[in-house]
Amino acid sequence: MPRTSKNTAKTAGGRAGVRSRNLFDALDAKPFRLSRSKIELFLECPRCFYLDRTLGIDRPDGPPFTLNSAVDALLKKEFDIHRKNGEPHPLMTQYTLPLVPFDHPELDTWRENFKGVQYLHASTNLLICGAVDDIWVDDSGKLFVVDYKATSSGKEISEATLRGSYRRQMEMYQWLLRRNGFTVSDTGYFVYVNADRDRAAFDGKLEFSAQIISYAGSDDWVEQAISDAHACLCRSNAPGTGAECDWCRYREAARKVNV
Repeated sequence: MPRTSKNTAKTAGGRAGVRSRNLFDALDAKPFRLSRSKIELFLECPRCFYLDRTLGIDRPDGPPFTLNSAVDALLKKEFDIHRKNGEPHPLMTQYTLPLVPFDHPELDTWRENFKGVQYLHASTNLLICGAVDDIWVDDSGKLFVVDYKATSSGKEISEATLRGSYRRQMEMYQWLLRRNGFTVSDTGYFVYVNADRDRAAFDGKLEFSAQIISYAGSDDWVEQAISDAHACLCRSNAPGTGAECDWCRYREAARKVNV
């Protein structure tokens, strides 16, 4: 069935709860921007992805992780001091990593949400992008993707406990940098900071311990995921309800009682 433009069918402001901008239109020759997080959404639930990117129906926003964002910003400032000096961060020395923070004129852009590292995927005309936290480099010029994570957990944090979405996030950044012509190691690093919950009192501050977790990634899945996501966007109707999707189950339950 031929698709017609969905964008022109919407009012300029859109209805409450329905976005009228940044919608996929198969008839539009302009590249369509698709972020790493939206590819992750597709892998989680194709129906929610389709509703979001083609119909403008977003999932409800969760609470903002403002403390995590603060830790992220402070870590970037801290590593940038050593980046400017061309020296390893003490944490890198502690883990005997022969690396230094990578200094590149585009780094601030690569870190910026809604910009990030970008690559035009020619066969789908999708502009794939993702905002990295950090990049380290060895003496040969090989890059190592780094992601900052903040938590407060009494459990051991290791590669075995990494969420699948964290692993794919790392691999997507590796894929993007490779498509931009860089030599990128399969090994990436998570800088994990864990807030101490066992202190006697808060006293107006949190204390964190920091560790580096190495992860050997593989971006072999990325090309197929992009092609599958594009095929989903080009559908004339939404995919079926995701069996394991909480949002789909909620909508289905509400529909059954005519709410």
